[in-house]
Amino acid sequence: MRAVIEAAPDRTRARRASRADLVVLGVEVVLFGAAVLVGLVLNRRGVGLHADAAPLFATWQPHVGWGTPAAVLVAAAVIGWGVPWARTARWGPLLVAAWLTAVSWTLALSMVDGWSAGLAERLTPQAEYLTEVPGVTDIGALLAGFSDRILDFQPGSWSTHTAGHPPGALLIFVLLDRVGLGGGAAAGLVCVLVGATVAVSVALTLRALGAPDAARAVVPFLVLVPGAVWVGASADGIFAAVVAAGVALLVARGPALATLGGLLLGGALYLSYGFVLVGPLALAAIALRPARRGAALLAALAGVIAVVAAFTLAGFAWWEGYDRVVDRYYQGWAAERPYAYWVWANLAALLVSAGPAVGPALRRALSPVRRAPHVVLPVAAAVAVVFADLSGMSKAEVERIWLPFAVWLLAATALLPPHSRRWWLAAQALTALAVNHLLWTVS
Repeated sequence: MRAVIEAAPDRTRARRASRADLVVLGVEVVLFGAAVLVGLVLNRRGVGLHADAAPLFATWQPHVGWGTPAAVLVAAAVIGWGVPWARTARWGPLLVAAWLTAVSWTLALSMVDGWSAGLAERLTPQAEYLTEVPGVTDIGALLAGFSDRILDFQPGSWSTHTAGHPPGALLIFVLLDRVGLGGGAAAGLVCVLVGATVAVSVALTLRALGAPDAARAVVPFLVLVPGAVWVGASADGIFAAVVAAGVALLVARGPALATLGGLLLGGALYLSYGFVLVGPLALAAIALRPARRGAALLAALAGVIAVVAAFTLAGFAWWEGYDRVVDRYYQGWAAERPYAYWVWANLAALLVSAGPAVGPALRRALSPVRRAPHVVLPVAAAVAVVFADLSGMSKAEVERIWLPFAVWLLAATALLPPHSRRWWLAAQALTALAVNHLLWTVS
């Protein structure tokens, strides 16, 4: 009798929590609907949103492709079979399956647009990195003179994406070309194969921080992340993977791995200027380590400093590049894109990339406040997003630009009730399928 009496308040709390989740879902729907409606109005008035399907950087174009049935089958398999299997599978097979399934999901979504438009030619427009690769004959000269070519409207100005990032982003594709993986198809496949490792890195991080059950619960959400639409194929998929692997190494055993994590996170600073905001996430991960936090922090800092010193000595000063990139930013569409719209519409775009489950998951992470890794890391990622949003340096296209933070927000999905996870996972998959079939996305 006592057990029955004690269980009643638990059931009441569970029902209230579920209703609160639905309220948050409703808020997400309203936010996205408002962003779409206001975007339509502003575009018709000729306001310079430069996003035909605002808040997403895409155009409205309903279509299907031969990747459609494959994507549906992958989603059905993960929801129907993968969720229960992830709870009991051995770690090795689980992580391998997670990576392979994430690759399959991303490629299937890409193939909705077809081989050329969905993958092979995604990285070949004039604004992209690959247009600059043939002109790079000396890496030392590239680094020494990189900042001089950031500003627009001058001879030799970098293309949009190259100018908007530190030289590490271009170097990735230069090095791929040097090892025989040049061209759009090879580069696109590398983005997919590397980007899919995020599912492994985030799960390993949670496990290393003492939350193996949470890691298992999160794996299916990381596999079916709607942001896979932009992982296949954009450099941001690689960026997200580098950040995730760096954080995972920070919490692994031994100072050598923490140093390697610092090297990766230091390298991330030269992939995107915005990755200075990875700092709160990295510090939160180290703070959650069960032991040797100080040693790990020093080892990680040594790795970061080594990368910064190497680039600086080679001739590229990060702070000088950032100063010029701010000027370049406002030489382009950013000068016209209204902050008053994008400062909140960005969040609607993030909801699409991270998926509708992220709102209810974060609500649970914040009430009550707990120190579990699947609470602290998503909150740290959310803080980074807020700063990026308020800075005004992220107006539009955040559905791909914020992928490195969106995947950590999904760590909070471990807090969703087990009986509801399949429904939330289905909502995630439907979001990705809707985006890829209703819109023609742009990397």
